Amino acid sequence: MKDKTMTLWVLITLLGASILVTGCEYDAAKQRVSKQVPEAKTIKKQQSKQVNETIVIEDNEAELKALGENAKKITRVFANSLKSELQKAMENGGPVNALTICNTTAIPITEKVAEEKGVQLSRVSLKNRNLANAPIDWQKTVLENFDARAAKGEDVKTMVYAKIIEEHGIRQFRFMKALPTSEICLTCHGSKLTPDLSSKLIELYPYDKATGYTLGQIRGAVVIVHDIGRTH
Repeated sequence: MKDKTMTLWVLITLLGASILVTGCEYDAAKQRVSKQVPEAKTIKKQQSKQVNETIVIEDNEAELKALGENAKKITRVFANSLKSELQKAMENGGPVNALTICNTTAIPITEKVAEEKGVQLSRVSLKNRNLANAPIDWQKTVLENFDARAAKGEDVKTMVYAKIIEEHGIRQFRFMKALPTSEICLTCHGSKLTPDLSSKLIELYPYDKATGYTLGQIRGAVVIVHDIGRTH
């Protein structure tokens, strides 16, 4: 009986020690995880900061000017190509036909010029007709700035934005040229649209916001973006 009691006591002691050791290991592991989690959060926060960090570079005026002049040439090529197609469509079938042609050819023309010139090319507007022409944050800021400058009397036809920025270790050139509303633009973008044109707009662009413009008002902008090398 004494031997059984002794054996039972030894087992209880060993079991208690095992539980104690396991508990310590659990606490130690818990502390290690606790220490790692804040570090992981810190790393994630730092990475997020790096991803969102954009540095404007304006120390090379000659380079910026040369890039800007080239972007203006690309803009003219693009604008003339699109205008030519729309004029043909207008002559062959009036505004409704021009609207249909614009719907099917504007993006292919944009992509063609972009590929030929080796740039990212697009059109954006605060009142976009096509959802694909909605501006991203920095483009929206530029468009709002264009509107403010136009309100002060600045000539829309000469209004441009050009910057060299650094993002993710890449130097990138960003360019925007304001698009003024001309007389022919008012046919599809003005306040007085014909019933058949209005119906076609609803059919092709159910989320259209690009009407109600007046002559000379900023209708949007052509955007050109391309990388120009690494910073290191």
